[in-house]
Amino acid sequence: MASNTLVAYGRDLLRMVKHLDEQLGVNVPADLDHETLVEYLEDLQSDGLQPRSIARHMSTLRSFCAYLLDRGLVEDNPAALLDMPKQGRDLPDVLSQEEVLRLLAAPGTAHDRAVRDTAMLETLYATGLRVSELVNLMLSDVDFDRGLVRCIGKGRKERLVPIGEIARARLVDYLEKARPSLARGNGRVRKGPQAQSLFLTSQCKPMTRQGFWKLVKRYALVAAIDKPISPHKLRHSFATHLLAGGADLRAVQALLGHADIGTTQIYTHVQRDRLREIYDRFHPRA
Repeated sequence: MASNTLVAYGRDLLRMVKHLDEQLGVNVPADLDHETLVEYLEDLQSDGLQPRSIARHMSTLRSFCAYLLDRGLVEDNPAALLDMPKQGRDLPDVLSQEEVLRLLAAPGTAHDRAVRDTAMLETLYATGLRVSELVNLMLSDVDFDRGLVRCIGKGRKERLVPIGEIARARLVDYLEKARPSLARGNGRVRKGPQAQSLFLTSQCKPMTRQGFWKLVKRYALVAAIDKPISPHKLRHSFATHLLAGGADLRAVQALLGHADIGTTQIYTHVQRDRLREIYDRFHPRA
């Protein structure tokens, strides 16, 4: 293998390990799984990396995971089912507004976990948070009086994001009706920092990225959404729907926590592509 290729692979691995550790709280290789790698690659796409560069990252990941499997450091190869990015596409398909509404309604409110899941989905779509930012929210991070959520994003940068009236109402329902019983877990109320996590499992543990990822996929089936879906897709949909409604690009940049406006401009490309598609389909002289 050429020395330049080795240097590039090494740089890709360092970027992945740093990202997983700082942004997702994932230890390599102990916590490495398929969902983690998909989320990492989606982050690369949303950061504006070109498909050719992402393809090289995927090649690096596959070689690295094969090495881990060969050494017995993982039981299954988490990169085995990764799909290559399609050339010429800036972002994965976003959900339509109608699909989002079906997804948000899928959990219902029949039991404590359903109330929690509704609150999580509503909060994610209302704020455009990264899934790692969502599951790391603490009780003290929600300002109900001002309708704001405080989160820590990439580079440990703090930002305040509005949550909207509907998401706020779902959070209030969760905190009043569901979280108290989830906090009791096996009958004992936990104490300590983890007990202050906003979203808890039925074992009174903080919700994990992997756990929430599985919930989103389950509710997508309930909502009859037949396209690939992930928590990150709700973030993409949040940004695309805001811009479609006339939101200012700088405002969307601040809400997403993008350091570079160029990263946010990817979503305008999606809008232009859709406008062109509509024009070609409906204009009589197209």
